[in-house]
Amino acid sequence: MRADPEGVRADPDGRWLTAVMHAAFFLLLGSSLVRFLTRDQGDARTSSWIVALFAVFWLLYVLGQLLAPAPRPGARPTARHLAWLGAVSAVWLVLLVLAPSATWCAMPLLFAGLHTLPARIAVPVVAVLTALVVASQIRVSEGTLNPNMVIAPPAVAAVATAVLVHLQRQAARQRTLIDDLVRTRRDLAATERRAGVLAERQRLSSEIHDTLAQSLSSQRMLLQAAERVWRTEPDVARGHIRDAAEITSRGLAEARRFVHDLAPADLAEFTLPEALSALAARESGPGLTVAVRLDGTPGPLPARVEAALLRIAQGALANVREHATATRAVLTLTWLDDQISLDVADDGRGFDPDGAPAHGEGRGHGLPAMRIRARQAGGALTVESTPGEGTVVSVAVPLVPVAPGPPDLPDPLNPPDPLNPPDPPRETAS
Repeated sequence: MRADPEGVRADPDGRWLTAVMHAAFFLLLGSSLVRFLTRDQGDARTSSWIVALFAVFWLLYVLGQLLAPAPRPGARPTARHLAWLGAVSAVWLVLLVLAPSATWCAMPLLFAGLHTLPARIAVPVVAVLTALVVASQIRVSEGTLNPNMVIAPPAVAAVATAVLVHLQRQAARQRTLIDDLVRTRRDLAATERRAGVLAERQRLSSEIHDTLAQSLSSQRMLLQAAERVWRTEPDVARGHIRDAAEITSRGLAEARRFVHDLAPADLAEFTLPEALSALAARESGPGLTVAVRLDGTPGPLPARVEAALLRIAQGALANVREHATATRAVLTLTWLDDQISLDVADDGRGFDPDGAPAHGEGRGHGLPAMRIRARQAGGALTVESTPGEGTVVSVAVPLVPVAPGPPDLPDPLNPPDPLNPPDPPRETAS
């Protein structure tokens, strides 16, 4: 039986109290029926009706626990539960008139009312039940009236009411406190996040001011100086231009360092699986559905690896949407003992990896950039494709420290065209 399917499961004490209450009801109901059959039984026809009423009382109680469960702690009782509570109380009242043995079945009903009804309603209900118990005790008493018949039921009911109402109010205060703590923690996390964003903006503004802005300012001054003496002192003007070119080279290196150090924005707020899910949702649209699958046990990853995998997924999906004419793509992120891999598969037109650039004839920048990112993260990228049968782009990165790549790797923001290799580096800025 379930009196509170959510609150009981979350509260072991509530489950224990509910089980005790049910056990007490069935024990008292059974003992009341036995007493009726052994001491209070009248003629056979009336007795059979009373026994049937005992059975209806038991069945109604059981069905109420299944069909009209009690509300969660702090929640308002449902109309169905209130109807059940009224019906079972009415049946008990009829039993009390016909068979005074059912007197003590009021105790489980008393606890059920206290647990599910607001205190302003539960206390009067308990008072009415207690008065009925006392009246029934007086009605069946023989000889001199025993004062305990009048005093004991109200005393027990008062103690039970005081204890349960106190526990109910204490539980309400605890729920309020927990809600406040959760809300405070959420607000604190949001405040810390905003503070972190502001601090990072401040750091970047300082970095840009102290490097790029100063570099651009120096270039402007040198070029203006060169322009002023271009006709009268050409050698001095050329010197100014050489100095400006050198400053430009340093500024370009600083800009590339900024881009290299900054992680993708999605990874600032989400984990890699969440960022891939967000990417799939953005790329899905008319004509293309993108799904995400996770295999293995997720674990922490270096920031560089997360950024590389996300950027590779973005590049692969860009190729799928622009060139593959696919209707479905799947991102599969797999954790193994010694490596993590990402597969981007589509059902598009495919291509010949050995005979043409991937999807983008004439562009040729997508796959080289992805290979560079994979190599910088310490991994490798492979492409499997057949014309008419789709394409699978796979990248595997070992989860062990690897030696850094050579310092002269091409710039991932401007990857080289494999059909047109770049010229050797020069002294002046390109």
